[in-house]
Formats: sequence, C-alpha cells, structure tokens
Amino acid sequence: MTKKGKHTICIHEGEIRDTQFGGAVSPIFMASSYEYLDADPMRYPRYFNTPNQEVLGKKIAALENAEAGLPFASGMAAISTTLLAFLSKGDHIVLTNEIYGGAFNFVVEEFDKMNIEYSFTDGVEVTDFEAKIKSNTKVIYIETPSNPLLTITDVKAIADLAKKHSLVSMIDNTFASPINLTPLDFGIDISIHSATKYLGGHSDILAGLVAGNSEHINTIFQKGKNLGGNLSHMISYLLERSIKTLAIRVEKHNSNSQTVAEYLVNHVDIAKVYYPGLKNHPNHNIAKEQMNGYGGMLSFELKEGLDAVKFQKSLQLIKPSMSLAGVESTILQPTLTSHALLTPEQRKAIGISDNLLRLSVGIEDVEDIIADVEQAIKK
Repeated sequence: MTKKGKHTICIHEGEIRDTQFGGAVSPIFMASSYEYLDADPMRYPRYFNTPNQEVLGKKIAALENAEAGLPFASGMAAISTTLLAFLSKGDHIVLTNEIYGGAFNFVVEEFDKMNIEYSFTDGVEVTDFEAKIKSNTKVIYIETPSNPLLTITDVKAIADLAKKHSLVSMIDNTFASPINLTPLDFGIDISIHSATKYLGGHSDILAGLVAGNSEHINTIFQKGKNLGGNLSHMISYLLERSIKTLAIRVEKHNSNSQTVAEYLVNHVDIAKVYYPGLKNHPNHNIAKEQMNGYGGMLSFELKEGLDAVKFQKSLQLIKPSMSLAGVESTILQPTLTSHALLTPEQRKAIGISDNLLRLSVGIEDVEDIIADVEQAIKK
C-alpha cells in the first residue's frame, strides 16, 4: 500500500479500535496497573507502552517517516532525556548557538555537574559546527527554524557532517512541525518536539515527542524509564485528539504568517522582520529547499521610540502569552520570557534586542490579526 498522506496519518495512524461499542475515536484507558501473566507486552505507564501512549509513538513516527516514537510529559523532558541517553561523563556535544532558552539553561546548569562537555557554535553554517567537533564529541544538536530569530540551518548538511564524524544528529523540530519539515528524510537521526506547541495546538496541554529509528528510540526508552518523564493517559488522549487537525491547522498558520510578514516588512514603524518565507530572509533559499511551508512563527523589532510592553498591552485580539503555536495568535518579548535566563551579553551576542517581539500567528482571519497590530502601533 502506498504511504498515506499527512492529513490521513494525523487522523488515523495508531488509533485504537473501539471493539466494544464501535466508537469513532480511540477509547481512553485510565488504568495505571495492567495484568502481567502471559501478557505481551507487559504494560506499565513508566515504560511508555500503555495503549494511549502507544498511539502517540506510532503517530509521530508515521508523521516523521521514522521507525518509532516516544511521548514525554513535556518538551524539556523529551530534550533532556534524549540528550542524556547519548551523553555521559567525558563526552562532548556541539549545539547550535540559537537554541531554545530552556534547553540552553539545562545544558549550562546541568552538564558541568555531570562532566559532559559542550560547545555552542558561532553561527549556523556547517563550518561553524565542524570547527567545534572534538575527539570526544558524540552529538550534534540543532534547532530550525530557531527561537526566536527564525534562523534556518541546512539540515542535510548537518546530517552529512554528523555521519562523516560518526555522531548522532538531533533536531528540535518544534517550530516547523512534521508538516513543514521531516528532518529524518535529510539524514537526521532524531527529531524532538515540544508537543505543547503545534502538535497540541490549543494551548491546553503539556507534552513532548521524539522520533527516530528503533535502535535510537530504544536507547532513549532505556534512559526515559529511569528518569520518569512520562505522559499521563488523559494528556495522551488529548494529544491524539489534537494531532488529528495538525496538518490543516499548520497550513492555515503558514498562509496567515506569510501575509502578516509581508505586511510588517513594509511597515514604517517596524525595524526588522524575521520570517523564512520572506525573500529577503538570509536563509530563504535553504528554507525553500527543505521545508514544505515556512511556519506560523515570526519575529519583528519595533523601531526605536516604540515601547514593546505598551505595544503588547494595546493589543486587543493577540494575547501577550508565555507559550506559542496555539490556534489563537499570541505574542511575547523574548528578553522577558524565553530568553530571560540568558545574560544581556548572551542575548546581544545572538541578536535578541529589547524591542524584539515573537509573534505566534494563529488561525484567525488574517485581516483581523493585521488590524490588531495596526491599532496597537497607533496607540
């Protein structure tokens, strides 16, 4: 049978048949204890194999063109468990310099205690990564599009570099989602998601997902069952529900964001716009080659003299909010939120200014999103 399309996978892959009543959706199994005599597999919530957990593993694997997947209790649980599954005392990792603030904080606060070495790149070119590789390097970790500047990394080039040096390559694929980017098709080993974002899509759950080949996922499982960052049955059920509309939601996010970016780039009060769908984006051609859509995230800088906090408080439709990727449009100031843990010098080094705002473009009518930005600028 030919491979199913993304919309069909989102709706049907991994679903549990309701053999008792014939319901159209997977039943929710609330048990935390299962029979074990003659049971195959022996189910246990901490082993990622309860029925509703298994649905998510199968669904993310199908969406990422991977062999297997695992669900976690948060994006950070997915990131930390995956990193620790492949790194131990004396090892070294190369990470992109534009990395999610929580992941950055985990690395710099925890790795030194474990005697794990790490290097952040000076840029996102393949030469920037190769320059940091050492004899004890085990992992290359990238994030594209990056948070919050939407920098695009050449996924295939990094995958090839990792293979050249026999390293495990990992990507935080949260911003793109598996609808816009399937990094394993380009040779990346492991794709990680904060499923709280686009996969969940409704700003009401906390979860993470990881996809890769069976060997890598088993390695992550062995670490994960000891660390215990497992997803509950209820959230597993809700996440499956949300993923059913992932493809159609992301398509609307893509089109709305392109329209908003084109409006902002021509606005007299906007100093700069970061969106890979714009032809003047420095990585536009790479994004065009490796992505199916440019995503629902963009960032922009207000011109000097405009107060970023006052602007956010003047918005009526767009919500100033800590997270992103819901059906509703939200906005935040990275210096006060996602990158608040970085020093001013660290933020300046990666181009994050006080007037930078990250806009998660929702699926409302795009004219209403633009009108809200316009009236807030005028105020």
